[in-house]
Amino acid sequence: MELDELTRGVGRTALGVARIRAAEHRREDRIFADPYAEAFAAAGPPAVPGTGGAGRDLMVLQVIIRTRFFDDRMLAAAASGIRQVVVLAAGLDTRAFRLDWPDGVRFFEVDLPGVLAFKEATLADAEPRCERTVVPADLREDWSGRLRDAGFDPSLPTAWLIEGLLIYLSADDAASLMDGVTALSAPGSRLASEDGAGTAWLIDLARTHPEQFPAGRLWKGGLGEAYASWMEEHGWRVACHGLSDAAASYGRVTPRDMRRGFLTAERPS
Repeated sequence: MELDELTRGVGRTALGVARIRAAEHRREDRIFADPYAEAFAAAGPPAVPGTGGAGRDLMVLQVIIRTRFFDDRMLAAAASGIRQVVVLAAGLDTRAFRLDWPDGVRFFEVDLPGVLAFKEATLADAEPRCERTVVPADLREDWSGRLRDAGFDPSLPTAWLIEGLLIYLSADDAASLMDGVTALSAPGSRLASEDGAGTAWLIDLARTHPEQFPAGRLWKGGLGEAYASWMEEHGWRVACHGLSDAAASYGRVTPRDMRRGFLTAERPS
């Protein structure tokens, strides 16, 4: 059943993110548009009432800012001439439908079969704005082989988006995933994800205030603070971007002690 993977584990977070995006879409001063998010919220199981607080507010703000930040980075990659985009753990991402892609973009979404089945059923009447391919796969298994089988060309530069994923992986699983990404990344490829700075801080917050971080019990830390250096050691040119700076550029304000941010990287030509 396609709803099964959306009611447990990491899959459940996809609906929570969709609800946050739907709320942002309804704002008059929204910083991105996602007219499809409400459909996911309506089609999914009812939201479980949670506890508010500073932690909850922080996570909502982080989702909103990262959505716009990653929108901008993916469109910038396409504007530079990259025509192959891959979203790992795509969840209920709708960038293939809502962003203005140039001609020739091929957009691959990789995620668990149940998540993608729910997504396809909910968006059955929607038209993507690029050539879109869904790739059902478990990222802990041979996802790269399935991506190739779906038509991905590793000889072409790729724009990779890894959103809201790495913190859920162990260090070994995160390194294995990034090894796979690196092996498939031709010169000129780009990548955007959350950075590793502040991972330990965020996990500590979740342990101290579990009622405000419902997904926190699933966090394993990924590559943590070593993420940027790991990328550099594996041939990527890395830049880190503070969440507060990104938020300010979009007219939003974050708490002063916010330590999370984003990482962008490029494979030198």
